[in-house]
Amino acid sequence: MDLKSVFRTIIKIFLPLALGCLLLWFLYRNMDITEIWRVIKSGVDYKIILFSLLFGLGANVVRGFRWGLLIRSLGEKFRMRNAVYAVLGNYAVNLVLPRVGEVWRCGMVTKYDNISFTKLLGTLLIDRVSDTIMVGLITLSIVMFHIDFFLDFFHKNPELIEGFRSMFNSIWIYAIAVFFIAAVWFVFKYLSNFTLVQKAKGMLQNVWTGIKSVWIMERKGLFLLQTLLIWLGYFLYFYITFYAFDFTRDLGVSVGLIAFTMSSIGVAVPVQGGIGPWHFMVISTLACFGVNENDAAAFALVVHTVQTVWTGLCGLFGVAALPILNRNKQ
Repeated sequence: MDLKSVFRTIIKIFLPLALGCLLLWFLYRNMDITEIWRVIKSGVDYKIILFSLLFGLGANVVRGFRWGLLIRSLGEKFRMRNAVYAVLGNYAVNLVLPRVGEVWRCGMVTKYDNISFTKLLGTLLIDRVSDTIMVGLITLSIVMFHIDFFLDFFHKNPELIEGFRSMFNSIWIYAIAVFFIAAVWFVFKYLSNFTLVQKAKGMLQNVWTGIKSVWIMERKGLFLLQTLLIWLGYFLYFYITFYAFDFTRDLGVSVGLIAFTMSSIGVAVPVQGGIGPWHFMVISTLACFGVNENDAAAFALVVHTVQTVWTGLCGLFGVAALPILNRNKQ
């Protein structure tokens, strides 16, 4: 690996991590660290936190089986355990390089089961779109039934509204989008005889084949059921931790669902483990429901840290298991 590649890798790892840590520092800089530490030391029932981890692992295992349904619809032979372990390892890779884990898991199944990488990318798109739709539906239901929360949330965080407004008011966003679409159209319309363009077309056709897997899937009902189980597991993974703290124990399922949804939106930011945005969303949400800011900060710090370590450990297990279980194929 040359020096330029090493530099790019370092930037990919440390730039998002630095941004997340900067936001974390910004959130905690004016808080009472002594009070937060008191809660961490003596105000948490860690047995409940540890119990909640089982639901996170279960949800990710089900996610592996759901991805396997999409792969099977391609008519390819593969080992389901490879899909499951690749999904687990996906999260460990994302803790180092945000969003790279998704590409890595496709690469692992390609390597050990000889399935087209671009077809797997198509199934991955369906996998991610399914989750985006679920988060969207949950968020929509909360907006419909808890509009007061969102009004209060944005009233206390006006910088978010300003950020969205400035982004969508920028003419450069639309200019770049139009230029990109026009450039793609021109290349495929007038440069289609070039070898590179033909290869790109072949790759896109394979990706489309992977995307179509959801339509030709025989067990759509099972796919839907597994999607619901995944998100139920993720919710319990988060909500059960409410019972580990005195100040969140009595907030109820409704508040738990709102905080869970906001945390899921925070995780969408391409930062390792959602560090920073996740904390901001959870702290701001709990504060809207009367939780002391220091207590909310302690909750976010404990839950995120424990769950991130757990995700990393399960992911490392998946990464290690793949070459061991497929040693005859290497």
